[in-house]
Amino acid sequence: MKTSLMLAVLAAALASSAAWADAGHSHGEAKAFGEPGDPKKPSRTVEVVMKETDDGEMLFDPISVSAKKGEQVHFVLRNEGQLDHEFMLATRADNDRHAVAMRKNPDMEHDEPNGRRVAPGQSDEITWKFSKSGEFNFACLIPGHREAGMDGTVAVK
Repeated sequence: MKTSLMLAVLAAALASSAAWADAGHSHGEAKAFGEPGDPKKPSRTVEVVMKETDDGEMLFDPISVSAKKGEQVHFVLRNEGQLDHEFMLATRADNDRHAVAMRKNPDMEHDEPNGRRVAPGQSDEITWKFSKSGEFNFACLIPGHREAGMDGTVAVK
């Protein structure tokens, strides 16, 4: 009986860690949407403002970005709102899975090559190389924020 209970606990722990590994956390490796950029190499800077409006809408400005395959983009993330916000860059499917994990763990914070949580009045930066073509997603995955409008796209051609 003890062995069965121990195996069940171990299986649950392994399933949980597999979900975390697939929840959009990219610790420096290449992904379907590109790879961490090299801050020492030339890049185009795109400033992304994160904020909420008086009527409850939450938004990114801009909501869409274009890039060329092979281009390196330096995202400057500025939180002009009153709440914490995130910028998580991934495929839509990866961000959808990550959003589910965030609903289960809303206090999860990010300091990843492809994502940051930014406090009100603060800024942060991400440099990303878009090594693959396609349409990718950036979103604030704090529960309720994406649904309130913080959901953008990067079109890479």
